[in-house]
Amino acid sequence: MSTELVVITGMSGSGKSVALHALEDAGYYCVDNLPPELLKPFVSIEDGLKASKLAIAIDVRSSRALPQLPLLLHSLRDGGIDLRLIFLDASDETLVRRFSETRRRHPLSKPSDADAQAGLMQAIARERELLADLRERSHLIDTSQLRPAQLLDYVKTLIAAPSAPLTLVFESFGFKNGLTLDADYVFDVRMLPNPHYDPALRPLTGRDAPVIAFLEQHAEVALMFDQIAHFLQTWLPAMERDHRSYVTVAIGCTGGQHRSVYFVERLAAHFSDRWLALKRHRELDKR
Repeated sequence: MSTELVVITGMSGSGKSVALHALEDAGYYCVDNLPPELLKPFVSIEDGLKASKLAIAIDVRSSRALPQLPLLLHSLRDGGIDLRLIFLDASDETLVRRFSETRRRHPLSKPSDADAQAGLMQAIARERELLADLRERSHLIDTSQLRPAQLLDYVKTLIAAPSAPLTLVFESFGFKNGLTLDADYVFDVRMLPNPHYDPALRPLTGRDAPVIAFLEQHAEVALMFDQIAHFLQTWLPAMERDHRSYVTVAIGCTGGQHRSVYFVERLAAHFSDRWLALKRHRELDKR
């Protein structure tokens, strides 16, 4: 049985400690802030000890060695390690608020910064530059709107899914709560008939039969679904050939309760015959 290695990385303040807790709960041996140059020796030692589930967090605290990391990860994957990369991100506004609430210093902040707020923004911008390559190679989770329990659930669901050449993540969200940052594709379905305006349907969701029946009586809903499905059927094989491990498709409506939820449920079912398809409902999962 090959060793499973989950590498958690991302922006400072984005929730990496929460993600590591999820991995610990799932039986992974976890190490926080492992220097990249120790990655291969660590995996080799644990492999010799027959440890099959490993997780490490690497971030900008190891900034000098970060340029080595993509090559090291590529080497581990070529060596037969079942590698999964998860990058946690959040909006700049969210990160600033979290640092202000906890009174923690950003790892790249300088004690000499006269203007602490400006210094924090500069540190966040620098961190994004340093982590840009890793972000492109990883499955992205935007934690801006997530509660810790949601992030725990998302990480556990992700690592529990079997390894696949391409994993699709369909995610519903509400535009009124902000655009999601973790999507490869975003489709806006706000122009479709809205069940919210029917008092009987308002407390329900896009997974409930009365809402499904309401939406499916409108021809434009079927047209929108067919067009989104056709677009994805056309371009997902190319992304698979390009060795993409994860593709996140976000569907947004106004509140993230009805139309976007309906589309995510249908799209995940539609594509599950060919690819591994996971579902997330950002607004519903907050309940």
